[in-house]
Amino acid sequence: MRVSVAIGGAYSSGEDWDELVDFTIAADSMGVDEAWSAEAWGMDAVVPLAFLAAKTKNIKLGTGIMQISARVPSMTAMTAQSMDTVSKGRFILGLGVSGPQVVEGLHGASFAKPLSRLRETIEILRIALSGQKLAYEGKHYVLPRPGGEGKAIRLGQPPRPNLPIYLATLGPKSLQLTGELADGWLGTCFIPEHADVFLKEISAGAAKAGRSLSDIDIHAGGSFEISDDVERLVAARKPGMAFQLGAMGSPSTNFYNDAFCRSGYEDAAKEVQGLWVSGKREEAAARVPDEMVLKGNLIGTEDMVRERLQAFRDAGVTTMGIGTSGHTWKERTESLEQAVDFIRRESA
Repeated sequence: MRVSVAIGGAYSSGEDWDELVDFTIAADSMGVDEAWSAEAWGMDAVVPLAFLAAKTKNIKLGTGIMQISARVPSMTAMTAQSMDTVSKGRFILGLGVSGPQVVEGLHGASFAKPLSRLRETIEILRIALSGQKLAYEGKHYVLPRPGGEGKAIRLGQPPRPNLPIYLATLGPKSLQLTGELADGWLGTCFIPEHADVFLKEISAGAAKAGRSLSDIDIHAGGSFEISDDVERLVAARKPGMAFQLGAMGSPSTNFYNDAFCRSGYEDAAKEVQGLWVSGKREEAAARVPDEMVLKGNLIGTEDMVRERLQAFRDAGVTTMGIGTSGHTWKERTESLEQAVDFIRRESA
C-alpha cells in the first residue's frame, strides 16, 4: 500500500512555508510515495509543487486538486507538462470541479453542468498531452474559437500521453466518469464499510471503457494518531467533520454532505449541516457521530488503528492518504515517521 500526505490548503497563510518544505523533504527521505497540494482560495496548487520539485528527489507531486474552472484546459495541459518537466516525471495531475461558492464567487465562472465540463476538459487534455493539434468542438469549449483568426496549435513541449490524471469526485455520475477516463480517484468521505457507494460507480465507469477497478489507483484515508485516549482523538476531529458537512458547499449544494448521506448517515449529516448553517457550530460538532470519525480515520489504540488500516486495504484502497497529528510541523513530521513505520510494518 502506497502512502501519501497533504501539504497545503485553503487556510495556508504562508508564514509556515519553510516548515512545510522541511516536512515534505522529510517525507521524501522516509519513502512517502506522494505529496498532494490543495487549492481553494489560499495558495494555488501548482506553485508550491514547483518549488518542492527542486527540493525533493523521489516523492511524486500531485495537485489535489486544480480547479478546472480556474484555468482553460490548454493552460492546464501546459502547466501539467511544465510540472512534469521540472519534477523529472514525478507529477500527477489531480482535477476537480470545486463548488458553486468558489467557482461563481471567486472565479466568476458558471458552475452549471460541471460534469460535462469536466469530461470536455479531460478530453482536451488527452489531445494536448498526446502531442496532437488542439482542435475540439464541445458544448463548453471550442478550439480554435470559431469566426476568428485562430488556428489549431500543437503544444511545444514533448508529448506526455501517459501523464496520470486523477479526479476528485463524489457524485454517482462523476464517479462513473472517473472510472471511464481517469488513472486514479482522490477519495474523500470514504468509510471502508460503505466503499461500494463510491467503488461500485467507479467500476461501472471502468467497465464502460473496457477497464476494471484494478486499473485505477484508489486514493483515500484520514487522520493517523495512536493513543489510548480515544475520546480526545474523536473530539478533536469533530469540528473538522462538522465544517465538511456544513460549510464545504452551499446549503443546497454540498457534495460531501451528499456522500455521507448515501453512506447511511443522512439524519446526522443533515442535522449537522442545519446547525452549522444556523450559526450553531459547537452544537454541530457535538452532533457528529463518533462512528463517522472512528471509521473514517486511523485513530485510537494501536489495535484500533491496525483494524482500520486493514479495513481500508480490504475495501480496495491502494494509496493511503494520511494526515498526521501535532500543533507544529516538527510534531507532524515525528507523527508521520510513526505512521509510515506502522503502515510498512502492518503491510509487510
